Amino acid sequence: MSGSGDEEAPGRQAIRKLAPGRLVIASHNPGKVREIEALLGPYGIQPVSAAALDLPEPEETGTTFVANAELKALQAADLSGLPALADDSGLCVDALNGDPGIYSARWAGPGKDFAVAMRRVEDAIAAKGPDASRDAHFVCALALAWPDGHVEWFEGRVDGTLVWPPRGDRGFGYDPLFVPLGHDISFGEMDPEAKHAMSHRARAFAQLVAAVL
Repeated sequence: MSGSGDEEAPGRQAIRKLAPGRLVIASHNPGKVREIEALLGPYGIQPVSAAALDLPEPEETGTTFVANAELKALQAADLSGLPALADDSGLCVDALNGDPGIYSARWAGPGKDFAVAMRRVEDAIAAKGPDASRDAHFVCALALAWPDGHVEWFEGRVDGTLVWPPRGDRGFGYDPLFVPLGHDISFGEMDPEAKHAMSHRARAFAQLVAAVL
């Protein structure tokens, strides 16, 4: 197993390269699958989602983004017999001591309603008082696993601030809350191409592309 948590060093050499062909995207989140497919498009990879293969969603028992990405990728690779790529990502809010963090999806409840999740984040910040920091960052950990158990992992981060009410209907998840540093519009208002150029997922992918493709 190898890995990198340094988003400023995308030239890290992977132990194993990824050959062109089919790659399982170990996610049942349609928005996340679309973003990953768009990022992989130019590299001769043929992505197929875990949902399309009827693969189960594992229980995310890890205590870090990397650990959860690894367990999802390893299960998908084992069950499909193909290389598998998993993403574990989330919103970390300074005033909430990093929450929702690895529990970002769970804050949306069993119905995965991110309007509910965004309201929970806002209410939790408001409960800290009027001077509570609105600084936050997104983290994305990518794990690329092969059926023999080998894993490569990469981690990216983007910093920003949170707005209320949510703005924009693009993106997915917490995107309408999050304005990246140096910008005045949220990820939810941004063209997908602009988001892909700077997001936590794009930064992790830049490492993956440099290392394994």
